[in-house]
Order: sequence, then structure tokens, then C-alpha cells
Amino acid sequence: MSARVHFVGAGPGDPELLTLKAARLIAQADTLIYPGSLTPKAVVDMARPGARILDSAGMTLEETHAAIMETVRAGGRAVRLQAGDPALYGTVAEQARLLEAEGVDYEVVPGVTAASAASAAFRIPATAPEITQTLILTRITGRTPVPEAEALRELARHGSALAVYLASAEPEAVREELLAGGHAPDTTVAVAHRVGWPEQELHLSTVRDFPELVRERGLTRQTLFLVLPGAGAGTRSKLYDPAFTHGCRTSGA
Repeated sequence: MSARVHFVGAGPGDPELLTLKAARLIAQADTLIYPGSLTPKAVVDMARPGARILDSAGMTLEETHAAIMETVRAGGRAVRLQAGDPALYGTVAEQARLLEAEGVDYEVVPGVTAASAASAAFRIPATAPEITQTLILTRITGRTPVPEAEALRELARHGSALAVYLASAEPEAVREELLAGGHAPDTTVAVAHRVGWPEQELHLSTVRDFPELVRERGLTRQTLFLVLPGAGAGTRSKLYDPAFTHGCRTSGA
């Protein structure tokens, strides 16, 4: 591998949900930088003895970059863990720009995002035949804004499944947006707290009731809301219907 810097998806928390590539790179790292509040100790413990381990929670972008560059200049390999998948709500782009400015090659390794892990944990698919074939991953405005066209009520108007990240502090605001966007009060909301962690909590509720559940349980950080209009509904998949033909099977086969 030519890259000496790797941005690695650490998944939702369960070390066994790391990709094989992620596990290998963590074990090979000379410097491992991880988000302390979002990464279980079991993942960090996969680093080799003697590796430099840094918790990024108290570090600035510049300090993180300096640690990476120190490793690169010494001929080592730096791994920057990103909770979940690096493509979602991470900081890879701004870190990558600093590396590119210094001519340093890097690699991005995907990870399992919380929406996928939650759907699996609940054993409820996000899509349902002839009900919804779309899953929207989004968040609400908090300390940082969301583009007006992507306001949750606007996305909710599609009637699609929704994975709402970074919103556990304002469940009532999420409910208000979902109702304003047309979701029925009895639409299923799956509440996943620290999915994949030992202290994981999974609760099935509704648009009407889930904020009270969140408050009563004290579910704060690392809580995801899956809005599932197709839960328990949907028709039989055509793919395995004996009357449905396709390139690999003729009718009646």
C-alpha cells in the first residue's frame, strides 16, 4: 500500500462489526487516533503493543494533523478512526485537505453505520416492497445548521424511511417535524441507543410516543431514530415469486 494514512470506519461499537480491512489496519498502525467518546475500548485494544494511542476528543484539527504528519515523516502508518462510516458526519474532508496540501497520500476505509446496525438489531428492514424503497439518512439543525431544503419536515413529506442522527437532545422537535411532514402518529419509530455496545438499548415506539420514551430512559448521546413507515407491512418480494421471471430464473422454475 502506498498510503501511510488511513481514515477507517470503526462501525457503531461492536468490534465484530469492523471490516477485516479495518481490523488489519488498526493492528498495523504505528499511531492510532480515535474518538474517545464514540469508540469502545475493545476496538482500541486491537492496536499492537507499542503503538502510539491518541484520543482525539481533546484535540484540535491542527493537533490531529500534526500527530499524523509526525508519524508519516518517521516512515510509520497512521490510522484515524471515524465512528460509524467516514462518509457520514465525519471530518475526513477537512483532514484530507491538509494532507493533500502536503502531498501525503491517504485511504478511506468504509464502516458499518448506525442505521444499518440498528435495522439489523431490530430485525426490521428499512425498505418494504410497494411501501417504501428509500431510506433517507439525515439530522436536524442543532449547534450546526441544516440546509433549509433539507429540513426534516421537507424530507418527511416523501413518506420514506428515515434515519435521524444527532437528534437525541431534541426528540420533541423531531416529532414535530415528522408530523408536519405527514407521517402518521402511529408510524413506527425504532429508538437505538449505543447500538453494538454492551449497554445497547433498543426500543420500538411511535412518532406519537417516542420523545417521552427517550426522556424517561435518559437516552442522550449516540441515540438514533429509525422512522419506519413500512414496518410490518409490504407485499411479497417479486424477486422470489415463482410467477416473476428474470435472467436467472424462468417462470415456474
